[in-house]
Amino acid sequence: MNTALLALEQTFQASSLERIDDALLNQHDIELWIKRDDQLHPIISGNKWRKLKYLIRHALERDAHTLISMGGAYSNHLHALGFVGKMLGLQTIGYIRGECPSPLTPTLQDLQDWGMDLRFISRGDYRQLRHYHGWQDLPNLKARQYWLPEGGAQPLALKGIAEMIHEINIPYDWLCVPCGTGTSLAGMIKAASNTVHLLGFAALNHAEFLRADIAKLIAIPFYNWQVNLDYHCGGFAKTTPALLDFINTFEQRTGIPLEPIYTGKMLYGLYDLIANNYFPLGTKIIAIHTGGLQGNRGLTR
Repeated sequence: MNTALLALEQTFQASSLERIDDALLNQHDIELWIKRDDQLHPIISGNKWRKLKYLIRHALERDAHTLISMGGAYSNHLHALGFVGKMLGLQTIGYIRGECPSPLTPTLQDLQDWGMDLRFISRGDYRQLRHYHGWQDLPNLKARQYWLPEGGAQPLALKGIAEMIHEINIPYDWLCVPCGTGTSLAGMIKAASNTVHLLGFAALNHAEFLRADIAKLIAIPFYNWQVNLDYHCGGFAKTTPALLDFINTFEQRTGIPLEPIYTGKMLYGLYDLIANNYFPLGTKIIAIHTGGLQGNRGLTR
């Protein structure tokens, strides 16, 4: 691995497994553990680092000096990418969906402070960028520039997710993770035992496409996974009073911080499924905390 990239990773903390104990879980004889990937780093936390790690290494192996990607005004992916670029001395360009807000969101302000070239584009042009998946696919890419698709959704990203799964040192029956692009779930499917059930929770509405995208990323058939589409709470970055009440209560009870875009929705859905006897008695579940807590700065809770 590149020396600078290795040095950056050595500043990270361990991602612990934390067991949750409450009345609902005990009533349904469910053992729930949280894989605390939010603890990895205060900025490059969770699955953002896991997905970026081998993509960045690939870029460095090709002597790239500029990383280009896309995201929204609160994008965890761009936030992590911008910081990695600053730490490694790489130029970064971010295509941002929609008009430039005034003032900048806290996320965009960080990106600007770290030297990312922010390029605001229409929603139509943003959708067009989603067609470019390979690192060389972006039209008019210049020498030593490297394209990362939305959320880092590339096969190389699955290697970092696999490392997360290999850190889990207890037996379990189910793995759960929130889904934006589905890349993390794809990596988990490939890395986990085929005796384990995997359940993704879509963070956005009309997310049926995730199933096809995930199947494409994993390349070969697996039959032990599914994506639940029922707990998006109105759509991406949308919330409901019930979701926010659940998050606040969970944080008070466990001391584990959540955000309502990804991990909060996953746990909200997971608890609802448990309450409705979705899982057999005695099931042991591991839920992945994918970090992204920086996004809370732009939300009213």
